[in-house]
Amino acid sequence: MKVLFIHQDFPGQFGHLAALCAASSKNEVLFITKCYPGKIPGVGKIIYSLPSYSVKGTHSYARSFDRAVRYGDAAAKAAMTAKRKGYYPDLIVAHPGWGETLYIKEIFPSSPLLIYCEFYFSPHGPDIDFDPEYPATFEQRCQVHSQNAIDLLSLESCDGAVSPTVWQQSQFPTAYRHKISVVHDGIDTSVASPCSDVVIKLSTKVSLSQQDEIVTYVSRNLEPYRGFHIFMRAVTEICRRRPKTQFLIIGGNSVSYSQPLLSGRSYKDKLLSETPIDHSRVHFLGRLPYKDYIRVLQISSVHIYLTYPFVLSWSLLEAMSAGCLIIGSATPPVKEVIENGKNGLLVDFFSPLEIADRVDDVFSHKNRFSDLRKAARATVLSRYDLHKICLPQQMELLEVATSSNQ
Repeated sequence: MKVLFIHQDFPGQFGHLAALCAASSKNEVLFITKCYPGKIPGVGKIIYSLPSYSVKGTHSYARSFDRAVRYGDAAAKAAMTAKRKGYYPDLIVAHPGWGETLYIKEIFPSSPLLIYCEFYFSPHGPDIDFDPEYPATFEQRCQVHSQNAIDLLSLESCDGAVSPTVWQQSQFPTAYRHKISVVHDGIDTSVASPCSDVVIKLSTKVSLSQQDEIVTYVSRNLEPYRGFHIFMRAVTEICRRRPKTQFLIIGGNSVSYSQPLLSGRSYKDKLLSETPIDHSRVHFLGRLPYKDYIRVLQISSVHIYLTYPFVLSWSLLEAMSAGCLIIGSATPPVKEVIENGKNGLLVDFFSPLEIADRVDDVFSHKNRFSDLRKAARATVLSRYDLHKICLPQQMELLEVATSSNQ
């Protein structure tokens, strides 16, 4: 079987699936991307590039679609290069978010197209209307509404789709939900696993292990969509109550989903100027290599995960798999994974005091919550294990897509 993967940031969500396909001598696997770094054994790459361009002359509501057309054009030309050499895939698996799938069926009209449905942004959606501290402007709502054209065109042309959680699938228009199966990307539970002998040395004076009181927080970028502003206010209160607690914070200083501040400052700088904390105990680690990130989770006493109603982060499930005690926001799709008091603790997203109260409870009664750690890992093992659960389900989707086209 010839499988073509498409994702602008190789390998994106498809790394494990592409590797599994390539492991069989019966398959030929090709990947179209604009990302040069990275290799997967047996997976060929076609690199496309985007000529320099400006969207200044494009109406602000249409700029996302302007970019998507450029991505779609570049990906289509890359696909045409392969087609001229006699290549024709039996199946195409792609992320449509940047527009790369817009014209791919014009190149390979008979090849089934399976797309990854990560999130459907609505101008009055659960995320954009969630946080009164950062209300959406009329212009932002119009931009989101226009941006939907990318997803809608992709949904119209695809033969099937996959979404990682039931809630994320439910956000897509009703007319297309029948196309979208729910299968998670999967967590490698053999890597994200408990380990009791990890020691992390932050400086000549600070070495941390499971014997310490450690609060962890992880986000690709430190921003409101992942509750960073609420977390920092909780840190202030926890610092006041718990003089021995150390905080390990992983994340970059840009934005992934939230609107940038008009001042040009990062949310980290803004919150540091507003929240009194003990800087000797609050450690910003930036972005870490994966193995170091897992080591941080392995020494965590409490892992705080906050999010708007939005895409579920891999980091929550990785923390659960590593045996962390989770304090999570009672927002979807977190509630799809965490059952309060069973495999973690849920709190009001907007209440720093409730977060601090739960942290205080855990540190004051450690034995009372030990079963939640085991239950958290058991949840991931039974529902999100990469090799035993998710990859087999993903492969089944591929087989169904190709068999229906025969």
